[in-house]
Amino acid sequence: MEEEKSGAKTTAQSFWELARFALVALAIVIPIRLLVAEPFVVSGSSMVPTLENRNYLIVDKISYKLTDPKRQDIIIFRYPKDQTKFFVKRIIGLPNEIVDIKDSTVTITSGSDKSILILDEPYVKNTANNVTHFELKNDEYFVMGDNRRASSDSRYWGAVNSNLITGRAFLRLLPINNIGILPGQ
Repeated sequence: MEEEKSGAKTTAQSFWELARFALVALAIVIPIRLLVAEPFVVSGSSMVPTLENRNYLIVDKISYKLTDPKRQDIIIFRYPKDQTKFFVKRIIGLPNEIVDIKDSTVTITSGSDKSILILDEPYVKNTANNVTHFELKNDEYFVMGDNRRASSDSRYWGAVNSNLITGRAFLRLLPINNIGILPGQ
């Protein structure tokens, strides 16, 4: 009889220990997932050759709370036309700049002195013939995929407002032979 009570006590203790462990784990994991980092799986070919379909990324969600996004950063953001979808692209133009694209040459005009920068983009392997002129407002970013022929990006649907940016691609975990920090930098 006493052995049965002891067994029941051990089972109850094990259950409460497991429940306590689960609560502590959730208390740690949920804030990290919501505030610091989250997983992202690349879908599609718009960032080839930098990122391939099914690459597994960890998104840094905290950096842009401390600093502004920079040109050439690869970001994850909510698609402006359907905010239930997430896209991954490279920042080309920053707030208050003018982006001009002729064929495969990207020219940025910025500042009150209208300084001109012609982007060097060695990561672009598949160029596209485009003619685009876009003037960014405050808090807007011009983004493009590295695979210009196969990318739906700011050339077609406009700028990305800063409040739609989730974070930057911080770590590529898969495929294993391409593991690296800040892919595409």
